[in-house]
Parts: sequence; structure tokens; C-alpha cells
Amino acid sequence: MPLTIKEKENIVSNFGENKTDTGSAAVQIALLTSRIRELTDHVIKHKKDNHSRRGLVMLVGKRKRLMKYLRKRDMEKYENVVNELKIRG
Repeated sequence: MPLTIKEKENIVSNFGENKTDTGSAAVQIALLTSRIRELTDHVIKHKKDNHSRRGLVMLVGKRKRLMKYLRKRDMEKYENVVNELKIRG
């Protein structure tokens, strides 16, 4: 199930510079993390859904690249995002 508008606004307000900042790496990482968590639950429940599994792997790869970019650009913000989202860094 996709994120609702309120959930997206909440994520953007927590991680963005302002309420219209949807393009920064921190916001994109947070949005991808919420999608990854939902898809993970789906894939655990539906073990043979390989199309969703592939999508999940692609999302994890995209998040990994964004995290690598953020780590190079702003280490403090990177650590903040990792701690707040409780993901491995």
C-alpha cells in the first residue's frame, strides 16, 4: 500500500529543510526506507512473489547509493538520518 499524503508530509517535515524539500538525499532515503519496510512485509508474507522481490532489491540499491552520496557530502546529516531511521549505515 503506498504512502498517504499525510505520511509523506510528515517524513518531509522531519528530514527536509522546509516542507517543500522533497529532493534532498535525506528525504529520499526516508521515503525509500518506508517503502522498503512495507515491501519487506509483503515479500515475507508472499514468498513466491519474485516481481515484488526484485523491486525491493532495486529500492535497497537505490537507497544504498543515496546513503553513500550523503555520507560523502555531509557526514553529520548522514549519521542523523541513520540513527533516526534505525538502519545500518
